Amino acid sequence: MAAADETPTILAWGGGPAAFRRWLDVFYDLVEQDPELAPVFGGTVSEEHRDHVTAWWVEVMGGAATYTDGHGGYAHMLARHVGLAITPQQRLRFVTLLSAAADDAGLPADPEFRAAVMGYAEWGSRLAQHNSQPGAETVAQAPVPRWGWGVAPPYEP
Repeated sequence: MAAADETPTILAWGGGPAAFRRWLDVFYDLVEQDPELAPVFGGTVSEEHRDHVTAWWVEVMGGAATYTDGHGGYAHMLARHVGLAITPQQRLRFVTLLSAAADDAGLPADPEFRAAVMGYAEWGSRLAQHNSQPGAETVAQAPVPRWGWGVAPPYEP
Protein backbone atom coordinates (compact mmCIF):
# COMPACT_ATOMS: atom_id res chain seq x y z
CA MET A 1 0.00 0.00 0.00
CA ALA A 2 1.27 3.48 -0.85
CA ALA A 3 1.93 6.15 1.72
CA ALA A 4 -1.01 8.49 2.31
CA ASP A 5 0.59 11.25 0.24
CA GLU A 6 1.75 9.04 -2.64
CA THR A 7 -0.57 7.49 -5.21
CA PRO A 8 0.98 4.47 -6.92
CA THR A 9 1.39 4.42 -10.67
CA ILE A 10 -1.13 2.41 -12.65
CA LEU A 11 1.75 0.04 -13.49
CA ALA A 12 2.59 -0.53 -9.82
CA TRP A 13 -1.07 -0.96 -8.85
CA GLY A 14 -1.49 -3.49 -11.67
CA GLY A 15 1.38 -5.69 -10.48
CA GLY A 16 4.34 -4.28 -12.38
CA PRO A 17 5.88 -5.16 -15.74
CA ALA A 18 5.52 -8.93 -15.28
CA ALA A 19 1.76 -8.61 -14.73
CA PHE A 20 1.39 -6.43 -17.80
CA ARG A 21 3.40 -8.93 -19.86
CA ARG A 22 1.20 -11.76 -18.60
CA TRP A 23 -1.88 -9.74 -19.57
CA LEU A 24 -0.57 -8.92 -23.04
CA ASP A 25 0.46 -12.53 -23.66
CA VAL A 26 -3.07 -13.68 -22.80
CA PHE A 27 -4.43 -10.92 -25.05
CA TYR A 28 -2.24 -11.83 -28.03
CA ASP A 29 -3.04 -15.51 -27.56
CA LEU A 30 -6.71 -14.52 -27.92
CA VAL A 31 -5.88 -12.34 -30.94
CA GLU A 32 -4.21 -15.27 -32.70
CA GLN A 33 -7.47 -17.23 -32.40
CA ASP A 34 -9.70 -14.35 -33.46
CA PRO A 35 -10.86 -14.37 -37.10
CA GLU A 36 -11.26 -10.56 -37.14
CA LEU A 37 -7.90 -9.61 -35.59
CA ALA A 38 -5.52 -12.45 -36.43
CA PRO A 39 -5.13 -11.26 -40.05
CA VAL A 40 -4.00 -7.81 -38.85
CA PHE A 41 -1.05 -9.55 -37.20
CA GLY A 42 -0.38 -12.04 -39.98
CA GLY A 43 -2.00 -14.85 -37.99
CA THR A 44 0.58 -14.92 -35.21
CA VAL A 45 2.01 -12.33 -32.84
CA SER A 46 5.79 -12.58 -32.54
CA GLU A 47 7.71 -12.49 -29.27
CA GLU A 48 9.37 -9.31 -30.54
CA HIS A 49 5.98 -7.64 -31.02
CA ARG A 50 4.86 -8.77 -27.56
CA ASP A 51 8.08 -7.38 -26.05
CA HIS A 52 7.66 -4.03 -27.81
CA VAL A 53 4.01 -3.62 -26.86
CA THR A 54 4.75 -4.58 -23.27
CA ALA A 55 7.51 -1.95 -23.16
CA TRP A 56 5.03 0.60 -24.56
CA TRP A 57 2.33 -0.18 -21.99
CA VAL A 58 4.87 -0.23 -19.14
CA GLU A 59 6.13 3.21 -20.14
CA VAL A 60 2.64 4.65 -20.64
CA MET A 61 1.44 3.33 -17.28
CA GLY A 62 4.25 4.87 -15.26
CA GLY A 63 7.32 2.66 -15.80
CA ALA A 64 10.71 3.24 -17.32
CA ALA A 65 11.04 4.85 -20.76
CA THR A 66 12.26 1.60 -22.31
CA TYR A 67 10.10 1.93 -25.41
CA THR A 68 11.23 5.47 -26.06
CA ASP A 69 14.89 4.69 -25.41
CA GLY A 70 15.00 1.38 -27.27
CA HIS A 71 12.43 1.63 -30.02
CA GLY A 72 12.01 5.27 -30.98
CA GLY A 73 9.03 6.38 -28.92
CA TYR A 74 5.84 7.76 -30.39
CA ALA A 75 7.16 8.12 -33.95
CA HIS A 76 7.96 4.41 -34.08
CA MET A 77 4.56 3.42 -32.69
CA LEU A 78 2.86 5.68 -35.22
CA ALA A 79 4.83 4.09 -38.07
CA ARG A 80 3.65 0.63 -36.97
CA HIS A 81 0.01 1.64 -37.53
CA VAL A 82 0.17 3.78 -40.69
CA GLY A 83 -1.56 2.05 -43.59
CA LEU A 84 -3.23 -0.74 -41.58
CA ALA A 85 -6.72 0.64 -42.29
CA ILE A 86 -8.09 -0.58 -38.96
CA THR A 87 -11.88 -0.86 -39.12
CA PRO A 88 -14.21 0.30 -36.34
CA GLN A 89 -15.14 -3.35 -35.76
CA GLN A 90 -11.49 -4.37 -35.41
CA ARG A 91 -10.84 -1.51 -32.99
CA LEU A 92 -13.78 -2.51 -30.80
CA ARG A 93 -12.77 -6.17 -30.91
CA PHE A 94 -9.21 -5.19 -29.90
CA VAL A 95 -10.48 -3.32 -26.83
CA THR A 96 -12.96 -6.06 -25.96
CA LEU A 97 -10.26 -8.75 -26.04
CA LEU A 98 -7.94 -6.56 -23.93
CA SER A 99 -10.66 -6.36 -21.29
CA ALA A 100 -11.33 -10.10 -21.36
CA ALA A 101 -7.60 -10.80 -21.18
CA ALA A 102 -7.29 -8.59 -18.10
CA ASP A 103 -9.81 -10.87 -16.37
CA ASP A 104 -8.11 -14.04 -17.62
CA ALA A 105 -4.65 -12.77 -16.59
CA GLY A 106 -5.80 -11.86 -13.10
CA LEU A 107 -5.15 -8.13 -13.25
CA PRO A 108 -6.74 -6.12 -10.45
CA ALA A 109 -10.49 -5.94 -10.92
CA ASP A 110 -11.14 -2.75 -8.96
CA PRO A 111 -13.11 -0.20 -10.98
CA GLU A 112 -10.45 2.50 -10.74
CA PHE A 113 -7.69 0.35 -12.22
CA ARG A 114 -9.89 -1.06 -14.95
CA ALA A 115 -11.23 2.40 -15.83
CA ALA A 116 -7.66 3.68 -16.14
CA VAL A 117 -6.27 0.89 -18.34
CA MET A 118 -9.38 0.51 -20.44
CA GLY A 119 -9.66 4.28 -20.76
CA TYR A 120 -6.19 4.24 -22.26
CA ALA A 121 -7.12 1.30 -24.50
CA GLU A 122 -10.12 3.24 -25.81
CA TRP A 123 -8.11 6.43 -26.36
CA GLY A 124 -5.10 4.68 -27.89
CA SER A 125 -7.11 2.38 -30.13
CA ARG A 126 -9.13 5.28 -31.49
CA LEU A 127 -5.92 7.18 -32.22
CA ALA A 128 -4.41 4.08 -33.86
CA GLN A 129 -7.55 3.59 -35.96
CA HIS A 130 -7.42 7.18 -37.16
CA ASN A 131 -3.67 7.04 -37.89
CA SER A 132 -4.07 3.75 -39.78
CA GLN A 133 -6.38 5.15 -42.44
CA PRO A 134 -5.07 5.85 -45.94
CA GLY A 135 -4.24 9.54 -46.25
CA ALA A 136 -4.80 10.25 -42.56
CA GLU A 137 -3.37 13.45 -41.20
CA THR A 138 -1.13 12.36 -38.34
CA VAL A 139 1.05 14.03 -35.75
CA ALA A 140 4.53 12.81 -36.68
CA GLN A 141 6.27 13.69 -33.40
CA ALA A 142 4.72 13.57 -29.95
CA PRO A 143 5.79 12.28 -26.56
CA VAL A 144 4.77 8.81 -25.43
CA PRO A 145 1.68 9.44 -23.29
CA ARG A 146 2.04 9.03 -19.54
CA TRP A 147 -1.37 7.83 -18.41
CA GLY A 148 -2.74 8.72 -15.01
CA TRP A 149 -5.63 7.84 -12.79
CA GLY A 150 -7.83 10.68 -14.02
CA VAL A 151 -10.71 11.46 -11.71
CA ALA A 152 -10.71 8.12 -9.88
CA PRO A 153 -7.40 7.17 -8.23
CA PRO A 154 -7.32 3.83 -6.45
CA TYR A 155 -9.32 3.76 -3.23
CA GLU A 156 -7.18 3.07 -0.23
CA PRO A 157 -9.02 3.13 3.12
